[in-house]
Amino acid sequence: MRFLYTIGVRLYGLAIRIASLFNPKAKKWIKGRKNVFNKFPTIEGKKVVWFHCASLGEFDQGLPLMEMLKMENPNVFLLVTFFSPSGFEHYEKRSHSADYVTYLPLDTPKNARKFVRHFNPSEVFFVKYEFWANYITEAKNSGAKLFNISGIFRSNHRFFKWYGTFFRNILLKFDHFFVQNKASQKLLSSINIFNVTTAGDSRFDRVIANSKSAEDNDIIAKFKKKKPLIIIGSSWPEDESRIIPWINENKTHYKVLIAPHQIDDKHINQITNQLTREFAKYTDSSIKDFSKYDVLILNTIGQLASAYKYGDIAYVGGGFSGSLHNILEPAVFGLPVLFGPKHVRFPEAQQFINEGFGFSINTKDEFEQYIIDIQSNYSVISEKERKFVHHNAGASKRILEEIRANY
Repeated sequence: MRFLYTIGVRLYGLAIRIASLFNPKAKKWIKGRKNVFNKFPTIEGKKVVWFHCASLGEFDQGLPLMEMLKMENPNVFLLVTFFSPSGFEHYEKRSHSADYVTYLPLDTPKNARKFVRHFNPSEVFFVKYEFWANYITEAKNSGAKLFNISGIFRSNHRFFKWYGTFFRNILLKFDHFFVQNKASQKLLSSINIFNVTTAGDSRFDRVIANSKSAEDNDIIAKFKKKKPLIIIGSSWPEDESRIIPWINENKTHYKVLIAPHQIDDKHINQITNQLTREFAKYTDSSIKDFSKYDVLILNTIGQLASAYKYGDIAYVGGGFSGSLHNILEPAVFGLPVLFGPKHVRFPEAQQFINEGFGFSINTKDEFEQYIIDIQSNYSVISEKERKFVHHNAGASKRILEEIRANY
């Protein structure tokens, strides 16, 4: 079965190579892995700890534990691999402790063997739910301890299907799973995996740390002045088609900051062409007084997480495609959060809804009604949300304590 799996991986790599001829993201995926082995640093006399992250969200989940490991042993060599260009291209915008960051080469037996022999990691952390069979097998055979952190499992994953024997056996190679919720722990127990701890989501640790070091932003502060601010974060066209009509009709005292997920000229122009209210672009150096505008477009990368501290209500994008972005970033500042309806892959969204500070919308009218409802009970909602975020902190500490006590 491993042979068939490897054939599938090679075919996947070939498909990406073909797609790279016309798809920019696929082209970056290929280019980033070119001659990757020749770029690896020489490591002697250091303990190597390897974190694999699919993308930037998983990197954020791993960061608190990375920082704890560095505090525990400043000489540890932290190796981070990414699968996606969206992670590799933006990780440097985070404050991090990684010593070397690279793309993960395609998961073939030869690549996995060469990679593991070069770095010889003593501990390996696969973040959330991306599992590469050949790398896991080679790391286990080398004697490394394998852990899954902030794991999340759903019944439609292949591990729980009738054809999932090979993939279940890969999971059996892990020393321990630290999952986000009891549902994931129950699913793993259904396939006789019991070395599991429900530790929670380490992103809570990350956003709390970020909130304490959030940078001041004079432009956003001057734009907001003393008026309440709605932040539209990581938005896609599907989100904007519901929100911009409300912005254009909005006769209330709110100002609006739009931070689109894609900041290329095409998307920015698509947004501005829909707006009928006075707007400014964040990067427009010719503007002296941002306070006179109704809408500010944050057409930069890396400013959003800190910008939330100026907000009063947040709408977080991606919920119309099933790729909801990080709703914890605004929540840590007590911003009630609205988002689209497709959030089944993100259990924190349903938790927010159940607790009364998360709101799922389908239409402009629903968005407008929730804004009105939030206004009527804002202080209670906001305070409850802050307490919820801090109550759910501590996953990274629990993980490290369990590992040091038993492994």
